[in-house]
Amino acid sequence: MSDIETWRALLSGRNTDEVVTKALVRDVPLPGGAGTMALITLDNGFDHTKPNTFGPNGLFALDEALTEIAGRTDLAAVGVTGKPFIFAVGADLKGAASVASREEALAIGALGHHVFRRLGELPIPSFAFVNGAAMGGGLEIALHCAYRTISSGVPAVALPECFLGLVPGWGGTQLLPRLIGPAAAIKLIIENPLSQNRMIKGADAYELGVADAMFEPADFLEESLRWAARVLKGEVTVERREHDGWEKAVADARFLVDMKLRGASPAPYRALDLVERAATASRDEGFAAEDEALADLLMSDELRAGLYSFDLVQRRAKRPAGAPDKALARKVTKVGVVGAGLMASQMALLFARRLEVPVVLTDLDRARLDKGVGYVHAEVDKLLGKGRVSADQANRLKSLVTGSLTKDAFADADFVIEAVFEDMAVKKQVFAEVEAVVSAECVLATNTSSLSLTEMGAGLAHPERLVGFHFFNPVAVMPLLEIIRGAATDDATLATAFAVGKTLRKSSVLVKDAPAFVVNRLLTCFMGEVVAAVDEGTPLEVAEHALDGLGLPMTPFALLQLVGPAVGLHVAETLHEAFPERFGVSENMAKLVASGKPGVYRPDFSLDPEAVALFGGGTSPSTAEQVRERVLGALAREIRIMLDEDVVAAPQDIDLCMILGAGWPFHLGGVTPYLDRSGIAQPRFLPPGVASLPA
Repeated sequence: MSDIETWRALLSGRNTDEVVTKALVRDVPLPGGAGTMALITLDNGFDHTKPNTFGPNGLFALDEALTEIAGRTDLAAVGVTGKPFIFAVGADLKGAASVASREEALAIGALGHHVFRRLGELPIPSFAFVNGAAMGGGLEIALHCAYRTISSGVPAVALPECFLGLVPGWGGTQLLPRLIGPAAAIKLIIENPLSQNRMIKGADAYELGVADAMFEPADFLEESLRWAARVLKGEVTVERREHDGWEKAVADARFLVDMKLRGASPAPYRALDLVERAATASRDEGFAAEDEALADLLMSDELRAGLYSFDLVQRRAKRPAGAPDKALARKVTKVGVVGAGLMASQMALLFARRLEVPVVLTDLDRARLDKGVGYVHAEVDKLLGKGRVSADQANRLKSLVTGSLTKDAFADADFVIEAVFEDMAVKKQVFAEVEAVVSAECVLATNTSSLSLTEMGAGLAHPERLVGFHFFNPVAVMPLLEIIRGAATDDATLATAFAVGKTLRKSSVLVKDAPAFVVNRLLTCFMGEVVAAVDEGTPLEVAEHALDGLGLPMTPFALLQLVGPAVGLHVAETLHEAFPERFGVSENMAKLVASGKPGVYRPDFSLDPEAVALFGGGTSPSTAEQVRERVLGALAREIRIMLDEDVVAAPQDIDLCMILGAGWPFHLGGVTPYLDRSGIAQPRFLPPGVASLPA
C-alpha cells in the first residue's frame, strides 16, 4: 500500500466525532489574462462560531482535492482560503485526545506533512489568502504555500501548540524561522504561547513578514486575486532572504523558557530544539524531526493535562456548574461601588466599560474619592492613547463614572458592591447603610476574599440578596470571578451575579460560603506549609525554590510580596480561626508585617537580609524534596476536604479556579491532575484518561 492508503487504514475510522473540513475547489479566472487558478475554500459547513479544523478525514479530503488539481495541465496557480471570517485554526483537539498509540501519533504528523507540502510543491505556484483566524495547522498550511496575503481584519494569528503541551507539528518550526528569522519565529512559536497564549493580528503578521501583502476585509479576495495575477505576470516580485542569528535567538529563548518553566514542561524545549535544527536541516529531516516530537508529546501526560485545561477554560467556564437559570437574572442599569481605593477604582472602570451603565463610587473622604474617580479617568485616557477606545467612547466612559460622599447616590442602583477594608464589622456596617437607601431588589455584592457571607448578611433585612463577587487583582486582567452563595442567597440574586460576571467577560465559578473560598484557601495552605518549613529552620532559599519543578508563575515568597504580607497574614488568621488543626499562623510572618517591610525581596529582587533574618530561629530544617512533599500533601488533603464539603461541584472547578485565579500552570492541567500523576492524591481526584493518558 502507498503511504496515504496506510494512513487511511490506520486513522480514518479513529475519530467518529470529527467535524470534517472540506476542500471545495472552483476555477477562478485571474485578472489581466494571468490564467486560471484552482481556488480551494476550506469549509466545515458551519458558520464562524465553529472554526475549520483538521482531523484525519479533513486531511484526506484536502489530499484528494490536490490529487485532482495535480492531474490538470490548464492551471496557472492554486490558491487556498477559508470560509467567511475563518481561515483554519489547526488540528482537531478532540481527535488529539483520542490518539491511542505512538503509531497513530506518528501517522498524524506524517499525514499532515504529506498533504500540506503537496500544496506547496505542485508544479504551479501556490497562494494562501488568509481571510480570517489562522492558528496552528491553519497557519502552517499557509506557510507551505509560495505566497501569502492576509486581511487587515484578521483577529488572530498564532502557533499556540506549546501552550497546550505540543509543538507545531506540520511544518511550523521549520518553515516559519526560515521565512521571518529565528527570533521572530520563536516569539510566535514559544514566547507568545507562554504569555497566556497571546495572539497577534493580521497587520502584525504582515509586519513580521508572515504575509507578503495585506488588503482590507471588504474586497480582500478580489484584491488578493489581482495581486496573485501580478505576481504570475512578473509585475510584483517577492524577495526571500537568508536569516542569521540562530544561535543567539535559541540561547536567549532557552533562558526565557527556563525562567518561566524551570524545566517543568517538555513542549517548549522540544520546539526550541526543532527551531535550532531548522538552521541546517533539509526539509525532509526537519519534518521527520517534527513527526517524532509530535508523536512523543501526543503520547504524554502533559498534553492530556493541557487539553484538559483547554476544555476547562473553553467549555466549563462558559457553563458554570450550579448556576441558576439565566432567565432569573435582573437587569442592571446602574452600579454602585463602596470605596474609592485602587481595587474599587479598577472595578468601577470595568463595570463602566463592559456594562456601559452609570457607575458611582462613594467614600467618606473627598480627597480619596477624587483620587479614585481620577484614576478611572486617567486609565480611560491611557486606553484612548493606545487606540483601544475612540475619543467619543472615552468621553462617554468618563461621564459614566462619578463620585459621591453619600450613599444616597445608590438609591436607583441595581447592583452595589463593596471594596472596603477586610474586616467583618466594617463590611456589616457598610451593608446596613446601603440597604437603608437601595431598592428592595438591588443586589448587594461583596468583594471579600475570605470572610463569611452568611455572617456578613446576618443583620440585613434581606440577606437573600447578598452574594460574594470576588475579583482577583489586577481586576481588568485576571479572568476568574468567584461567585459565592451564602446560606440565604436566593436564585435571582445568584443569576444576576452570573449574568453580570458574563457581561464583564469573566469566567465565573460557583463557590459555597466557606472560609477563603477556593483560591485563597489553597494558596494560604500552600504558603503556610512553605513558611512553616522556614520557621522550623529550613533555609528560606531552599524552601523558596523547592517547588520550582512545577513551573509555577512565581515562587511562594514572591507571591507573598505581590499580595502583601499583611493580607497574607490576615487570610492565614481567618483560616486558622476556622480550621486551627490545619492552618497555622506564623509568628515570624507577624514580625515581617510589624516591620513594615513589603516582603523578603528588595526592589532589585535580591533577598533583604533583615527580612530573611526575621524567619530565623528554627532547629529542624527540611530538604527541598521534603518541603515539596509536605506542600503537595497538604494541598491534596485540603482539596479532598473541600470536595467532601461541597465547596465546589467537582475537582474541575478547583482546577479552573487555580488556573484562572492563581496562575497554576496550564500544562499541569490545574492542581488535581498533577497530584494524581505524582501519586500524592490517594485515591485519585480524576479517573485515568481525563487529564492523563488512559490506564
